[in-house]
Amino acid sequence: MRRVRAYFADHARVLSASIAQLVRAPLASTMTILVIGITLALPSALYVLVENAARVARGWDTGGQISVFLKASATDVQAEKLAERLRRHPAVARAEYLSRAAALAEFKRASGFGDALDVLDRNPLPPVVIVYPARSHANAESLQTLLKDLERRDEVDLAQLDLAWVKRLHAMLAIIERAVLVLAGLLGLAVVLTIGNTIRLAVLNRREEIEVMKLIGATNAYIRRPFLYTGLFQGLVGAGVSWGLVAALLLILDGPIRELAALYGSGFALAGLEVRTGTGLIVFGALLGWIGSRIAVGRHLTAIEPA
Repeated sequence: MRRVRAYFADHARVLSASIAQLVRAPLASTMTILVIGITLALPSALYVLVENAARVARGWDTGGQISVFLKASATDVQAEKLAERLRRHPAVARAEYLSRAAALAEFKRASGFGDALDVLDRNPLPPVVIVYPARSHANAESLQTLLKDLERRDEVDLAQLDLAWVKRLHAMLAIIERAVLVLAGLLGLAVVLTIGNTIRLAVLNRREEIEVMKLIGATNAYIRRPFLYTGLFQGLVGAGVSWGLVAALLLILDGPIRELAALYGSGFALAGLEVRTGTGLIVFGALLGWIGSRIAVGRHLTAIEPA
């Protein structure tokens, strides 16, 4: 037990000394931490924006509707009965019947060809039932199942659902997510190189001290320890800075995006990094700092030997 306490006490002392070393060089330490923070903030911000775009896309998924075109022989009574049966369907939130006359009036209003349509001898449009899926059945697979069920009904001539654009959007989001992962990997490598270079300079500046420590029997592991803590601390604080930068960016964008969403009748608001994701970012930054310092110290420490 005494050895365990001594072990942790020694690590606490080395950590405290490493932080004090950074405080004694505030300008260099601050610049390194800011570089790390800005580097990690870019993929983090892109990740948050992609997640918000995915939220919007999921909202559009639930806003789909199916247009059920009835056969020309279907009467208004048959159409109303079909709409009533569909309203009781577990996958349907509501169903609205649009008669031939109402469909023609809607087409005239939307197309702008009202005068031209007035010369027709008869109404060419079929009656339509607009089906709004329930939220619990608003995913692509459930919608396809509902579509096939509607097409099999005797009164139905055609049931139409357009989800192609939503699928394209999801495909583009998947590509962007993959690009964000690649970018995060490249910028993570940049953080490792940045911290590695900082630690390399620190090792070279303390060359004489390291030589003396080796003369009195200090092991490489003991000498390496403060440099590892320095890199870990810089990565951890830099990741915290990146979290703050992302939060500030979202705060700046939140107002204009709320106003834009309000124009479309939506209450959408940007969501920031979740606590779990932000904690993962800080752990990732600390790990990058440890890796960068470990590589730099391991490479240069073996080259320093007392004369």
